[in-house]
Amino acid sequence: MELAVRIGQLVLSLSLLVICHEFGHFITAKIFKCRVEKFYLFFNPWFSIFKIKRGETEYGIGWLPLGGYVKIAGMIDESMDLEQMKKDPQPWEFRSKPAWQRLIIMVAGVVVNVLLAMLIYAMMAFNYGSDYLPVENLKYGIQVDSAAYELGLRNGDKILEVNEQPADNFSNVLIDLLLKDPRTITVERDGERKTFTLNDSTIAKMLNAESPCIMPRFPFQIGDFAEESTADDAGFQKNDKIVAVDSMECQFYDQVRDILAKNKGKTSVFTVVRDKDTLDIEFAIPETGKMGVYTYSYQDFLEYKHIDYGFFESFPVGISKGVDKIKEYCRQWKLIFNPDTQAYKSVGSFISMTKIFPGTWDWHAFWNLTALFSIMLAVINIIPIPGLDGGHALFTLIEMITGRKPSEKFLEVAQTIGMIFLILIMLLAFGNDIIKLFK
Repeated sequence: MELAVRIGQLVLSLSLLVICHEFGHFITAKIFKCRVEKFYLFFNPWFSIFKIKRGETEYGIGWLPLGGYVKIAGMIDESMDLEQMKKDPQPWEFRSKPAWQRLIIMVAGVVVNVLLAMLIYAMMAFNYGSDYLPVENLKYGIQVDSAAYELGLRNGDKILEVNEQPADNFSNVLIDLLLKDPRTITVERDGERKTFTLNDSTIAKMLNAESPCIMPRFPFQIGDFAEESTADDAGFQKNDKIVAVDSMECQFYDQVRDILAKNKGKTSVFTVVRDKDTLDIEFAIPETGKMGVYTYSYQDFLEYKHIDYGFFESFPVGISKGVDKIKEYCRQWKLIFNPDTQAYKSVGSFISMTKIFPGTWDWHAFWNLTALFSIMLAVINIIPIPGLDGGHALFTLIEMITGRKPSEKFLEVAQTIGMIFLILIMLLAFGNDIIKLFK
């Protein structure tokens, strides 16, 4: 059931984005009096799930959920309708329009996606406000994994600066550290300031980590038990807070986790605080190194900051967040094209996108991810690769600068090469996801 909910959210999100993107091309083509022959959600090689014709345009839903398209007469696009291009140009065709009009039609889909993301962010700010965890509220410091440990960070460090700027919003710490220069993090440890700098090798390990490599540190407190729990059988109770193991202070999640892993198969005495009492519980640690409990998360121990926005206040917030997400996503592409960071291994397909959505329907998460995907769709489409909007826009800009229009044969070859390149990227994404499934 959870998988069905995740898939449902993804399909609805992508359908909304594709329709809005293609509507940008559609409406500008209509404004400039181009004939729009097809408007499709998803691709329809060989057959369509649904189609209906209104006026000169066929509207439909394809069976291949890899995007959508608007077929504009006289344009070399995904349809590769070369027969039409052999005929004499007609006034209503795309190729007959001035270069500036063709440029607007080409970039309109990207513009709509950007505006849609900003609108969603604005309405989310208005309806939900914003909640964030100030770095100064990490009263227990941070906990780190092996990659962050190799960088020099330690459990309990308190973050002061990232990239030589005071750290504020914790959710931005790892993003800024990975994507912005000079890629430094300054922490306080035992009253001393220490600064560490990331290199490509460390970035590769952080990107390929299974969980966030820097997290807020928090106490180990039992929230509930698994169906078969050795901790439940040993006498632990809900809300027990572990403070020591074998008389050694051990109160944080990372400390208990490490002791469990180190003492597999051994029996230890766990000291817990229960209400106002302090109790000792003898516990035989299973070979799995797990207690069979669900702990409270750091959100339950740390104070978040909430900001409410009025209707008109929300629009600058939405615009600012949209711009920040565009910059952030562009920087991610810089990492992807640097083989030393191995960021290409994190490129995912629809499988990865499905996993991002929660297992229960959550409108807040849905709209937040939809806005993010809208930014991603805009940035990807504006990349100057033949087959994408950016490729068409590039050739049009060259024409406007040089006064010479590329030949239709050249455009056909470029479109074919671009489509092959995009298919290879898709295969890389699917391949990465398949490899992750078997890890």
